[in-house]
Amino acid sequence: MEGKGIAGKLLEKSDEISHLAIDIGGSLIKIVYFSTNSKCSTNDEAPTLSKERQEVPNGDLNHHILSGRLYFVKFETSKIEDCIKFLASKKLQQCGAQCRHSHAVDKIKIKATGGGAFKFADLFKEKLGITLDKVEEMESLVAGANFLLKAVNREAFTYIGGQKEYVQIDQNDLYPYLLVNIGSGVSMIKVDGEGKFQRVSGTSVGGGTFLGLGKLLTKCKSFDELLELSHQGNNRMIDMLVGDIYGGMDYTKIGLASTAIASSFGKAISENKELEDYKPEDIARSLLRMISNNIGQIAYLNALRFGLKRIILGGYFIHDHAYTMDTIAVAVDFWSKGEAKAMFLRHEGFLGALGAFMNYKDENADSMPLQLVAKSSSCIVDRIHNSTRVDENETGAVDCRLRVSSSFKIYDEVKRC
Repeated sequence: MEGKGIAGKLLEKSDEISHLAIDIGGSLIKIVYFSTNSKCSTNDEAPTLSKERQEVPNGDLNHHILSGRLYFVKFETSKIEDCIKFLASKKLQQCGAQCRHSHAVDKIKIKATGGGAFKFADLFKEKLGITLDKVEEMESLVAGANFLLKAVNREAFTYIGGQKEYVQIDQNDLYPYLLVNIGSGVSMIKVDGEGKFQRVSGTSVGGGTFLGLGKLLTKCKSFDELLELSHQGNNRMIDMLVGDIYGGMDYTKIGLASTAIASSFGKAISENKELEDYKPEDIARSLLRMISNNIGQIAYLNALRFGLKRIILGGYFIHDHAYTMDTIAVAVDFWSKGEAKAMFLRHEGFLGALGAFMNYKDENADSMPLQLVAKSSSCIVDRIHNSTRVDENETGAVDCRLRVSSSFKIYDEVKRC
């Protein structure tokens, strides 16, 4: 298990998890949850008003500010029992010690997206008594990406020459863009606005390919282990370069440097070696390079197809890994002749889970499309609006404030912490 915003342990015992969403993919499970140690009182108990009540419009003192953090955690899908144990430990049917009137266990619902929301629905019901309230996968990815791009400071960045450069995107100039989500496979989505999108392409060669082939070709047992191994390798020991074909020279007529890869794993053709004769780290590096180059090229071709200059990449395959980002960025830059740029996200692996998180809805308020229903009869989180920015702390968690009414509905915005 791995988490962002977690220093040594996930949460102090005094913290409360009031809202949670999950994205169950073919390779990884991603969880987003909101935690606060603020009071969450029942309907018959007057809420404690925040000192910041002056921020509430029209001076309405029936509102207060609930401060907390969005946390991000992941598990490998093959180890779903670890995820089950984590959720069981959080007692999601409660909203902190102050909530005395929680729902019956069989009425607990959490928002879920990804294919695993269907595949493992019975398991969650059996083990936890939780119903997975399913959210459409592409819809969740787009909603999560839009929220991060609009609401979180220092979220999007380019990666050039080993350096991150954070980009502040004008919200009035965000659309259209190409969202490339690299999960087990890869989906490429043209995003034209809030709720306006179309999956235009994809490839089966993605994160699942990296982990699957990596397990077969090396002794690595996990995604993180394989990624770390690739960091130590040298792909030139296995990949056939242009220079290997042209006697160390560039192929200048078509603009290929001698160091460009002519054929991934190509040296294995002519060398009289078996698998065990190659270093696992070199295999992992070559594999990572092959998949990243492929994704970068296909992403650019789809951006070219629709006249898009902005390519946003998400998915846990990237994992803030320098070599992965550099390979994709160079591929996009090369094929576009510098006209398009690859942009990455700090929370790249949690787009689906975050989009599902924002999909909670009060069943009695159909006109409000973005709601979060807490696991207590007294705590209903209403709409989260994207117009106000929130901050991310240095550990990766997103600090935010939620404006709460006396009936515990959170209205219209995420406040800056």
